[in-house]
Amino acid sequence: MVQVLDGIGEFTVGDQAPVAVPKGRTIVLPANVPHAVDAPQDFKILLTVVRPAK
Repeated sequence: MVQVLDGIGEFTVGDQAPVAVPKGRTIVLPANVPHAVDAPQDFKILLTVVRPAK
C-alpha cells in the first residue's frame, strides 16, 4: 500500500492505465503484479508492505 504524503504520484499497476494519486490518497499495489511509479512533480510517499505470517 502506498500513501501519498505530499504532491502527486503517477502509478501504473499491471496492464491498467496510469493513475494520478494526489496527497492524502492511497493506492494498493498487489503482490506479484508488475507496477511502475512516475513523478510528474516532486512527491513523498509512505510505503507499507504486509506479508503473510510464516
